[in-house]
Order: sequence, then C-alpha cells, then structure tokens
Amino acid sequence: MPSQRFAPPSEVPGLAARRIAADIVDGVLQKHRTLDEQLDGSGAHPGLKTLPDRDRALMRRLVATVLRRLGTLGHVLSRLLDKGIPSDAPRAQSALLIGAAQILWMDVPDHAAVDLSVRLVQSDRRAARYAGLVNAVLRRCAREGKALVDEVAAQSLDLPPWMVARWSAHYGETVARDMALALSHDPSLDLTVKSDAAQWASRLHGEVLPTGSVRTVLHGAVTMLPGFAEGQWWVQDAAAALPARLFGDIKGKSIADLCAAPGGKTAQLAQAGAHVTAIDRSPARVARLRENLTRLSLQAETVVADAAEWAGPADGFDGILIDAPCTSTGTIRRHPDVSWLRQESDIAAMTVLQRRLLQNSVSLLKPGGTLVYCTCSLEPEEGEHAVAALLAAEPGLRRVPIDASEVSGLSEIVTAEGDLRTLPSHLPNADPKLGGLDGFFAARLVKS
Repeated sequence: MPSQRFAPPSEVPGLAARRIAADIVDGVLQKHRTLDEQLDGSGAHPGLKTLPDRDRALMRRLVATVLRRLGTLGHVLSRLLDKGIPSDAPRAQSALLIGAAQILWMDVPDHAAVDLSVRLVQSDRRAARYAGLVNAVLRRCAREGKALVDEVAAQSLDLPPWMVARWSAHYGETVARDMALALSHDPSLDLTVKSDAAQWASRLHGEVLPTGSVRTVLHGAVTMLPGFAEGQWWVQDAAAALPARLFGDIKGKSIADLCAAPGGKTAQLAQAGAHVTAIDRSPARVARLRENLTRLSLQAETVVADAAEWAGPADGFDGILIDAPCTSTGTIRRHPDVSWLRQESDIAAMTVLQRRLLQNSVSLLKPGGTLVYCTCSLEPEEGEHAVAALLAAEPGLRRVPIDASEVSGLSEIVTAEGDLRTLPSHLPNADPKLGGLDGFFAARLVKS
C-alpha cells in the first residue's frame, strides 16, 4: 500500500479565496492597480485559474466590500487599535480589513472571519508576528464594531474627501449624501435584452425597470445564466443603456461608436438596425468586442484606431456616439477601486482628451447628423462643461433637448438644459440592491 505520509495537507476551505482577495486589495491600495486588470486578461491574478466558481464569487465580494467601505473600516480599526494599522506588513492590513468587512457586512460567522484572517497573517513572513494582534482586534470588532459603524453612518467616509466636497458643491449636500449612501450598497446585475424583457425578468428572477432594462440580484458566473450562451442579452447598466436610444430611429443609418469596447452600445445600435462602425484604440478590447458581437449574432465593422485622430470615411456618418474615457466616478458602485485610484487632478487630463474626441467627431459627422456625447462621470467638467465649450467653439452645432418621454418619463434624469444626468441615488427601491443607477451624462447635438 503506498505511503500517504507525504501527501500535501488540504487547505482550510475559504482560505485561498481570502488570500487572493488580500493580494488584490493590496494591488489596489499599495500598487495602484485597477480591479479590472487584476481580475481579467493577461495581468489577472494567477490563482484565479484554480479557484472554484463559488470561491471566486466570495473573493470578488470580499474585495468589493473592503473597497466600498474602506473609509468606515479605517475608522473602526483605528478605534480598535492603540497604535494604528501596522504599516510595515501589508498582509496584516489586508487581513484586518477583510476580517472586519466580513464581520460587519457579510454573512460569514464571526469565528470563521477571525480564524481565516489569523491564518492569512500566519502564512506571511513579514506579518506573522501580528497574528495575535489580528485575533484580538477582530474579536473586539465582533463585539463593538456595529456601534462604531453607526456613529459615523452620516459622514460619507467611504469616498475621498475631495470627491464629497465636489459633489456637495455641484449637487448640494443632501443629494451628495444620498449618492454616497447609494454607492455603499452591493450593485444589481442589469441586462439589456434583445426582446421580451418581461419573460427574461421572470426567468432570471428579476424585474423590468421603467427604462426597459432587466435588473436582477443573481450571483455567480454570468456566463452560466439562462440566455447568455444563446446571445439573448448582454450586461449593461440601465443608465449606460440610455444614450444609444437618443438617436431615435436609426434603421439603415451609418453610426460610428467611438471608444466602443467592450461593445454594449455597439450591440444596441446594431440591434436597432444601424450600420455600425466601432472604433477603439486597444486591440485586446476590440477583440473582446468582436467576441461579444459574435455571441449576440450582431454585425458591426470594427476598427483599431485612436478615435481622437481617426479620419473615417470621406462621406462621414449619420450619427456618432462618443462614450468618452473619463474619471468614471459614476461607476463606483460597480468599480469601487475608482474611489481610491482616482485623484482630483485626473479630471483636467481627461477633459483634454474629451475635447480632442469631440472636435474630431464634428469632422466625422454629416450635415444634419446627430452627435450623442456621454460619460460615466459625475464631474461637470466632463459633462455639462464639455458640451458648453463645444457649442461655443462650433457654431454649426446645436443642442436638441431630450424629452422625458424619450427616457421612460423619468423627468428627474433630464436637466434644465435638456441633457441626461443620472445619479447613483436615482431610481430608488425599498431593497437598496434593486435601486440606483450608474452616474451618467449625455447630450444630443445636431450639425447644421
């Protein structure tokens, strides 16, 4: 009988998910790497390949909860630590954050959250000496943490101070607080369906939003949900699905989708019958866009090019959609790393690129053609101010105001100037997971 003495011990269930979560949290907070690059593509964490789907979902939720509630976690841990979070051992920091996040906001037994965080630091050479500290602090967190969270619930600690100050100045303090509260909740899964939204809402245990998107809170691999493999729907936030509808009837018209990847808006335009040219500067992102179109059985011409410089065809386009690169502050609920990776100084650099894209788009547009400009940013410089500057520089352009009837009667998302402006606090629901929208801006302009 073969000896079993040297068989490797089986790892404690759940520890691998927490170790990878800690690595990814460290990647964001210490190395300033985005979640997207750590979770997908060539730069993805190597451990993800062997992680079962259930543990992968747990890992994602751990990371998202830590980043979404980072300010509050910092407050709680600072109150429970005499000397602050150890700065010489990143794994001790991430173990404390992950353990406290589970205790305070996740359906994980406190003893399991404590034990697995202790094991995390014990397995790290630099952090091992803090195992006793992690154990003691997290046990105190289980007893005292909820009260410490409650004492700062109204302070919007989970967003950078510069962001809160900007939103308070532009939208008012009450709206800014409502936005911060909406961003603190787990996001739903929004889908754009090809047809029969009610049927897909029923099959996916969700609901049809006033805008026509299907919203569900199903967890797990999207690729395993009914209708994915058949190409019956694609993932797209309900707010992100609105700009492409502002063209009206586009059947048979030529539409350019600038900065198109991963292709949600391209798919909408193609599904509506347009002849779509999708432009993006990243070959990898264009390859992903093509894969998505193939799954959806939709057609579009794809071009790898810098949309700010691309010359396009001589006869131009009937319509142009620009979903411009931006600070993405409207997507924090789905991409909580944005809060901690963006700086206020990034806004100015983004507006330079947006200005170039807008200027080039005017030259690509036929007389009488429609330009829809949008960003997933809550910063006015990247939305309202950008359009105002373009209209001042291009007398041949005019704004065509959006009517509430074009956006399912949601008058609260139409500005006084006739632009679209969705906020994270819009579309509230008694269940916070079923409420909210990404923050989006869109304007519709016509070339005379």
